Amino acid sequence: MYRPHTTLEQWRILQAVVDHGGYAKAAAALNKSQSSLNHAVAKLQQLIGVPLLEVKGRKAELTPQGKVLLRRSRALTSEIEQLELLATNLEQGWEPEITLSREILYPTEALYQAMSRFYRESRGTRLTVIDNVMSGTDDAVSQGDFDLVISASSHPGHRGQPLGVIRMLLVCHPAHPLASEAMIDDSRLSQELQLVIRDTGQHADKDRGWLRAEQRWTFSNFHEAIAVLHQGVGFCWVPEHLAQPHLANGSLTHLSQATVDYSVIPLALVVPNRDTLGPAATRFAELLVESSPLAQQASTAPVTE
Repeated sequence: MYRPHTTLEQWRILQAVVDHGGYAKAAAALNKSQSSLNHAVAKLQQLIGVPLLEVKGRKAELTPQGKVLLRRSRALTSEIEQLELLATNLEQGWEPEITLSREILYPTEALYQAMSRFYRESRGTRLTVIDNVMSGTDDAVSQGDFDLVISASSHPGHRGQPLGVIRMLLVCHPAHPLASEAMIDDSRLSQELQLVIRDTGQHADKDRGWLRAEQRWTFSNFHEAIAVLHQGVGFCWVPEHLAQPHLANGSLTHLSQATVDYSVIPLALVVPNRDTLGPAATRFAELLVESSPLAQQASTAPVTE
């Protein structure tokens, strides 16, 4: 079994000497004597047989070999610090991993904002986000494989925390035949190709939600569907926040002349099992609510007296 010749403390001292620009300032920062730091670095160089520092004038500078080893040592000491922090957090009940099921309609920007804020408090907790669609979200709640679920459905026995509503717009390419028609009803839509997003549930209902037309092309996400729309092929129900940039630049058009040109879908945060929810998941849930479209809308609403 391999036993290391050097210690983490020796590498931390080397890092301090470099970061503080010399032994004197590093010694003051570490509350150690300058001689002990000199001895530690000298011993480190002796043990590995590679010069790490060289004195130029009154300043100790890294050798080329020292620069390489210093970078690796920083990664190593950082990993150890994270490991020790994780052990402390586990002792305090802070779970090592959180799993989130996100309904694919949920705005990525709102999710990323919550994730960014959580990262600063995560204490090494790993986060797994899985996109689900329609009945896939139902499975995420009922099967108990996720700590948190962003859902577009109601679930008996589970009270969701509102996150906002998503408007689904009926869109196509400006050159598509539907775009030039004065009125469009359901029977007319059924004659055209519809682009749909695959239901991720184990027992998916192919006619649930927006899956209505007989002619269908199925995709795993809206970005692929939008790319096909740009080729003048098919029509699709697209979340407004994803459709808006393409409507603004004219690459897609909103079929506002359709009898049903948009629909509104409420989204909520569901906790499948509150009894097993740990402090990390509880905190992430709070951040999801605080970063939600509903919260952002409230923060920008004009104040009325």
